[in-house]
Amino acid sequence: MGSLRKERPLRQLFYVLRRSPQRGIMEHQYFIKGGNPLVGSVEIGGAKNSALGILAAAIMCDETVTIRNLPDVNDINVFINAIKSIGAQIVYPNPNDRHIVMINGRGIRNLEVDNEYIRQIRASYYLIGALLGKYKEAAVALPGGCNIGARPIDQHQKGFKALGADIKIDKGMIYARADKLVGKTIYLDVVSVGATINIMLAASMAEGKTIIENAAKEPHVVDVAQFLNQMGADIRGAGTGRIRINGVKKFKAADHEIIPDQIEAGTFMCAAAATMGDVTITHVIPQHLEAITAKLLDMGAQIEETDDAIRVVVPKRLGSTTIKTMPHPGFPTDMQSQFVVCLALASGNSLVTEKIFESRFQYTGELVKMGANITVEGTTAFIQGVDKLTGAIVKAPDLRAGAALVIAGLSAEGCTCVEDIKYIKRGYENFAEKLRSLGGIIEEREIASHEDQEHEMRRLELVG
Repeated sequence: MGSLRKERPLRQLFYVLRRSPQRGIMEHQYFIKGGNPLVGSVEIGGAKNSALGILAAAIMCDETVTIRNLPDVNDINVFINAIKSIGAQIVYPNPNDRHIVMINGRGIRNLEVDNEYIRQIRASYYLIGALLGKYKEAAVALPGGCNIGARPIDQHQKGFKALGADIKIDKGMIYARADKLVGKTIYLDVVSVGATINIMLAASMAEGKTIIENAAKEPHVVDVAQFLNQMGADIRGAGTGRIRINGVKKFKAADHEIIPDQIEAGTFMCAAAATMGDVTITHVIPQHLEAITAKLLDMGAQIEETDDAIRVVVPKRLGSTTIKTMPHPGFPTDMQSQFVVCLALASGNSLVTEKIFESRFQYTGELVKMGANITVEGTTAFIQGVDKLTGAIVKAPDLRAGAALVIAGLSAEGCTCVEDIKYIKRGYENFAEKLRSLGGIIEEREIASHEDQEHEMRRLELVG
């Protein structure tokens, strides 16, 4: 690789607590007592998916950029430590506030990013586009993230190759190198948020004009483009299917506030619906939530919108509906599992079809343990609503499904224990605290054995 590589990245970023109760070692779990309608107001943080792309873009600038409304979640902290390990300067102007960070990419001394933590998050691939665009060279560990199905990077490779890069994958690493990058018209065979952002990063410092056809339209694509433009990029059409990029030679200082997280907002909307509550979700962009709002209205929820807030009121049992996940502006795949919980408690029969990830129904077996009536055939879930769910010990298989199981626990009769909450902490900041502020009974505990687990559930049963 290039001359900037002088040392290996840091191997130890931070300790992640994850041990097995069966082995008598501590594991963090959520214990939930259901039955309380959620009531009150909750503020939404910055969008994780925007932040990851923006953090990658920030290292392309040799001046200091300021990023505000940064979510303080595990994926973000892993990513920040990764870019720090290759030489980017990271400063928190207020040490007690991790929602504002200042980044300067001038000191980058290493073009290889590889450690056991960065391999666990999908957005590691954004560092390929950022480093390739700036230095014409990159070596990055292949992405991981939640086990919800294949996440091919063929469209990323197609874009980089079209711009003039040589790509090689070897031993879990992707290597990219180019003498120079030259703009081209790139047609994405499938709509891909990751490929759209990654190509946009690299092309923003390529020579000439790049056009991305069949581009993803998600709000976080627009947010990353707006940040790049603040640094001096020339990107037009973000949010449409055709993005036009005129390459520039360097970036300048910028100050950007990340958009609110539409998936966190949607999760709390579903939590209000499943518990038949009354919750106002603040610091949101209602236009980003239209697909979610439309389905809740279809099911019988009452929705009130203002410029930056949405109130969800559910005075009676919801009805059934049909959902098919689609790229934006269609129904988001990241909201599928939360809605299945609502539909499991709705009257009538519902149909949910997953069109984005083929393995995203793994959690339904956990809901069945709680009394849900769900049958999965291929990429379709058939749901017959039941009168109630009952508490059980369940395991989170991924980030969004983990949040859905928490919602199920809040709506269930009795106590629920959610294991493997490390997934939930990847993308939700202060999740339990926010739910408690709405009246939910949820506690996080370190558990060393099944006996301790059962004791916590019996203790929570006595909580008023």
